[in-house]
Amino acid sequence: MAKAFVPPPRAVFASDPARSRGRLNLESPSATRTEFQRDKDRIVHSDAFRRLKQKTQVFVAHEGDHYRTRLTHSLEVSQIARTVARVLGLDEDLAETLSLAHDIGHPPFGHAGETALNAAMEQYGGFDHNAQALRVLTKLEHRYPEFDGLNLTWETLEGVIKHNGPLVSAGRPMEALPTAFREYDALQSLELDTFAGPEAQVAALADDIAYNNHDIQDGLRAGLFSIDDLMDVPLAGDVFREVMAQYPAIERDRLISEAVRRLIGLWVQDLIAEFGRRAAKARPKSVEDVRGLDAPLAAFSEDIAERQKPLRAFLFERMYRHHKVNRMMSQARRIVGELFGLFLAEPDTLPPPWRDLAKYARTDTTLRARVVCDYIAGMTDTYAIEVHRRLFNLERWV
Repeated sequence: MAKAFVPPPRAVFASDPARSRGRLNLESPSATRTEFQRDKDRIVHSDAFRRLKQKTQVFVAHEGDHYRTRLTHSLEVSQIARTVARVLGLDEDLAETLSLAHDIGHPPFGHAGETALNAAMEQYGGFDHNAQALRVLTKLEHRYPEFDGLNLTWETLEGVIKHNGPLVSAGRPMEALPTAFREYDALQSLELDTFAGPEAQVAALADDIAYNNHDIQDGLRAGLFSIDDLMDVPLAGDVFREVMAQYPAIERDRLISEAVRRLIGLWVQDLIAEFGRRAAKARPKSVEDVRGLDAPLAAFSEDIAERQKPLRAFLFERMYRHHKVNRMMSQARRIVGELFGLFLAEPDTLPPPWRDLAKYARTDTTLRARVVCDYIAGMTDTYAIEVHRRLFNLERWV
């Protein structure tokens, strides 16, 4: 019988909530929570986080109850990230916090909504979901009497926007970044030219693990491809055959669930092992050492990185570019584009308080466009569809 898991001691390079760089607006410490636990609670209680329940992951939220949404995806990412952080001796609370917040800037309809908003905002500074996350967390949430946003710790804000690596490099100067990054950097530098801490790096890879495997499950459930189609795909086909060999009479739903569970375990173990190898080689003595490295500590091994490429190509072709998904995304782009055009031209059709914000920006088209963009980006799929129906279906009076 296997021994019970015993968590390792805290790694010397783990983020320490007791040594946080603090918050932009000074607050008294909590008597019951660490700084990172407090950040997590603020995210969970935010309006933007709740709206993730009806925002597209791949399928528009109303397509079915069992498909992933941004909210369920974020919860699954947090579970994976917390497990990995625990094994590596990192701060579990920060890893979970970053996982829960990583998609908070996404507009309705996923990448189709982002593409449409970016096109609509082309003359006004564009749209980037990562920059929008920073706006949500530092400006758009209005819950506290003494500041806008959630006033999160430096480490949480850094991890949310730098989880995929440095934003500033030799080929991408600060001037090329979205306005939100540049404006916030003037208030508080998040050191955009360095890697994020180890917890953010783990959360980013947990995101990859979650969507790779859960998209397999959702794609099979939607009938976009079959189990037989996966048999020639490395990693996925190997694991499905392994489960079928062990359980010859297993029913289809159990087969899919067990195969996905094993695939997640395979990626998690590889991430833990590769992180350990890189940490042993780099030997960072602090979280600052991790930020200053030339490469991230969190990564998949070369073997897994190569073997997952065919799977990602398969999902891209058979799922993300399936004609059923393309039709949904085409509708989504039209909805977002038409809503933006109407609200920009007729800001009096916006509800309060957005109408009041747009009114003050009547002489500044760029500012008015950003107000409209913020309003649409905060919509859920179902709300955007309903608002569009009310405004553009001439057979239905408002």
